[in-house]
Amino acid sequence: MTDSMTDGPNAGQQAFWSTGPGQHWVRLHHELDTLHAPLTDILLDAAAPGTGERVIDIGCGAGAVAIAAGQRVGTEGHVLGLDISAPLIEVGRDRAEGLTCAPDFLVADAQTWAHEGAPFDLCVSRMGLMFFADPVAGFANIQRHLRSGGRLVFAAWAAAEHNPWFDLAKRAAAERLGPSEPGDPHAPGPTAFADAARVRALLSQAGFDTPQARVVDTTLEMPGGSAEAAELTQYIGPISAQLRAKNGSEADREALLEHMRTAFAAFDDADGCHIPARINLFSATRP
Repeated sequence: MTDSMTDGPNAGQQAFWSTGPGQHWVRLHHELDTLHAPLTDILLDAAAPGTGERVIDIGCGAGAVAIAAGQRVGTEGHVLGLDISAPLIEVGRDRAEGLTCAPDFLVADAQTWAHEGAPFDLCVSRMGLMFFADPVAGFANIQRHLRSGGRLVFAAWAAAEHNPWFDLAKRAAAERLGPSEPGDPHAPGPTAFADAARVRALLSQAGFDTPQARVVDTTLEMPGGSAEAAELTQYIGPISAQLRAKNGSEADREALLEHMRTAFAAFDDADGCHIPARINLFSATRP
């Protein structure tokens, strides 16, 4: 398998995740994997990859889920991490080097990628499927890479108002910089799959059987506390996006950072910062 860059329908996403904003995910991959560790556990416990299974992790980023899945399928199984970002894939490859049950990693667009090997038993994704230009086409392509009876299990963010990581930051940015421009709530982005009924319908249109969704309440974890969590908001999420969109100043950045330190402090205890989070956990099977 060889990496394939794209000039196709998701070229804009490839540029985003491979250059400026995406480079923050490269630099901060350890902190972000720590923040999202509860989501990784929820996803893999629900997907239950078994010994010897072939698994694909779509939107694998820096590889945390793929590496964890590799430990579950063991040396008789195989895991492939797929992402549109070459820099993040390189991080995943570096992290997996020398590991027992190390996954393979590939740069490709999951909406159009074609794999000629054996079909997969399971596809998983932690917050990686909300960015397709055409979700039905993306889901249909995933289905083509699963065996009959193969499972798709993925996590996506519920609505922003149920996720302080987004809601508090969005409110703070609007107060300081002005409201964001209105847009299509279903456009590719972090909360594009907040409407679970819509996503189940998309999965059915793509040919999946018995699409299901359930709400899971959990937390985002930052052992270093609210100050460390707040630091991430200037690079990841609504504040980062609005600072770019509104040409925010250094004073704006500092003011928003201080605001988030105070806001996240409500979720601190002696073991760190525990930010409430709500996700939609989806599952479906190939007929």
